[in-house]
Formats: sequence, C-alpha cells, structure tokens
Amino acid sequence: MKAVTWQGRRDVRVEDVPDPRIEEPTDAVIRITSTGLCGSDLHLYEVLTPFMTPGDILGHEPMGIVEEVGAGVPDLKAGDRVVVPFQIACGACWMCLTGLPTQCETTQVTGEGMGAALFGYTRLYGAVPGAQAEYLRVPQAQFGPIKVPEGPPDDRFVYLSDVLPTAWQAVEYAAVPPGGTLAVLGLGPIGDMACRIAKARGAERVFGIDLVPERLARADRDGVETYDLRAFDDEKALVHAIHDETGGRGPDAVIDAVGTEAHGSAAAKLAQTATGLLPRKISGPLAERFSIDRLSALHMAIDLVRRGGTISLSGVYGGTADPMPMLTLFDKQIQLRMGQANVRRWSEQIMPYLTDEDPLGVDDFATHRLPLAEAPHAYDMFQHKQDGAIKILMQP
Repeated sequence: MKAVTWQGRRDVRVEDVPDPRIEEPTDAVIRITSTGLCGSDLHLYEVLTPFMTPGDILGHEPMGIVEEVGAGVPDLKAGDRVVVPFQIACGACWMCLTGLPTQCETTQVTGEGMGAALFGYTRLYGAVPGAQAEYLRVPQAQFGPIKVPEGPPDDRFVYLSDVLPTAWQAVEYAAVPPGGTLAVLGLGPIGDMACRIAKARGAERVFGIDLVPERLARADRDGVETYDLRAFDDEKALVHAIHDETGGRGPDAVIDAVGTEAHGSAAAKLAQTATGLLPRKISGPLAERFSIDRLSALHMAIDLVRRGGTISLSGVYGGTADPMPMLTLFDKQIQLRMGQANVRRWSEQIMPYLTDEDPLGVDDFATHRLPLAEAPHAYDMFQHKQDGAIKILMQP
C-alpha cells in the first residue's frame, strides 16, 4: 500500500510499504477514506525529529471502512464506517474506566515512561504505524473505533478522531463560567474549533489571537473578537488591550492552542533546531533530558488570564527542562490543566452537534482536500501557512 513516511527533518515521502494485517484478536484493519494533517504532525516534521526513525508512517486522524476484524472485536464487522481516535486504548483498565484513555494501562509505553500509545507519533508513543496511508491496523479495536452512519460526507465525522475532542477537552478544562470570557491563543484547527465550541456552550465573549490573516478572518466571520498580534508593539500591549475589554482583570480562562513552536522564542527555537540537526544517537538522549519549548504563548496566557482563572493547554509541549514563572502562577492563583484529549470520553457528548444543522461548521472546516500522493506538498504548505491552509484532509 501507499503511505506517508518520515525520512528526516522536513522530509516526508509517499512510499510503498507492506499492507497491515490482523496480528492480535483485538485488531481491525481499516481502509482509509479520509485522513487529516494535524498541527502536531508538524512537530514531527521539525522539532521532535530526535524521536523519529526513517520509515515511520505518519498520521493520526483517520476514518474509513472496516475491512477485517479479529475474533476479539465483537461489535465491528466488515463494511462498518468508523472514525479511529488518535490514541490506542483498551476501554477496560482503571485509567480508561475513569475517563482517561490517554493513560490506558494496557497500552502505556512504559519503556519510555509515557502514556497510551498513539498512531504515527514517535517511539515515545510506541512507534505505531500511522494513518496517512491506504490501510490501517487498529489495535484495541474492541474499544477505539467510533461507528458513524452512512450518508453524510467524511467531513461530518472525521474530526472526531482528534480535532473535535481535543478542542472540546480544551474548553472543558478551561471551565469558562456561564456568561464568562475566554481567550484562545492560536487560531489553527484546534484553536478555531475551540472558539466555535466555547460559543456553542455559552461563553459570552471569545477573544481569538493569531498573526495569520486567513485564520483571523475565518474566526472573525464566526463571531470571535480577533486580535492580530502584528498590530501591537509587543505582547504586553495586546494583553493590556484584552484586559481593558474585561474590566481590567483579564478573561476567565485562556486556551493555549499553540504549543512548543510558538513565535517569538528565538533562543529556544535555535536550541530545538540545533538538537534536530545532531546525529540521532546524540539528539535523542539529549532531547529526553534537556529539551526546551518555545514558551512565548504559555507566558502570554499566564499574563493574560485573570487572577484565579484557568489556563487550558491543548498545544503540544515536549520540553523536559522548561523554565516556568512559578511565582506568577502561584501569586495569581492560576489553575492549569493540560494533556492529550481523551477521545472516547467526549465523543458521545460531541455527536449531537454533528447534525445536518452543523452548528460547529464541520462540513466546510477543511480548507484543502488533496490526494495522499501530494502529502509532501501538503506538509510544506501547512508548515509555511501558504495558500490559506488551515485544515488539510487527504484521500488515499
């Protein structure tokens, strides 16, 4: 089959790889009909290269048709239409039963000291072949795949794999009070969807911050009060502007949907780039012990949120030696919540929004739809924010 493989920093290729097959009774094999390109895939493209191996199959946002199931998958059959969550979880361990499938005790990558295995996301998360491919082996298929109805196009449901539950959890963790205020840093796919969900769930005012014109314009059309970072002398001026709109206090909650590759952290960017250029035998251990993130978005969130407010992190961070302003966090009594989205915890709550009325605008959420063969172009375009690329779906 054809699949998108990682070959090095900023080097992905569509290659022929062996077809997946049933290996365990709880496996299924899915024929992919749509697969997304995620902002966190770009971290693999550049920042997290020390944890990648040439030939790794990328991708973790798939949906498709069941081709085959193992004997331990009673509720799926060939021909079922499913969305596959990006994490792999059993649904039966203590962590899964408490609503934390990202920490599944069956699939935890204990050798790396990490949580549940993820599709297509480095050796830290199990080096499981990913979903930017024609077919996908799905472990723990007795729990993971979400059956969806025939009829609507893939766009209606594909975001259940990652975008929707990640944005939903970001809003849930933000704990915006009824009629409260929320600021969202970064209006890429997760930030954009978080704004939509927050408004649908009753936030009175949502402030969206970015520096990409197409992203700002799109959020503005959805009723978000947008702020272009480039229009201010510095980040402090932007913070003051939003404080002025919130009684001088700041918003009740802030969602950081940017993560480790934030703009404005030159020294950290240099360190990340230098680590990525080292030989893998050196860069891997170095990154595991001394890696740092570009923290400008997180620092802005800390400055922006009101005292006693909440910061919700949905952007991926991977540093192990990040300096944190603990005095400010403590003094402002900030609550901080974060983590990979627990997809199956939220999927049933999200499903009622995926109606023909389309209150979250999923049907036209994708800005680009490309064949899988154009994946290298898709990655390059998405990383450089060209041609208005905000969300890219690929079809094998």
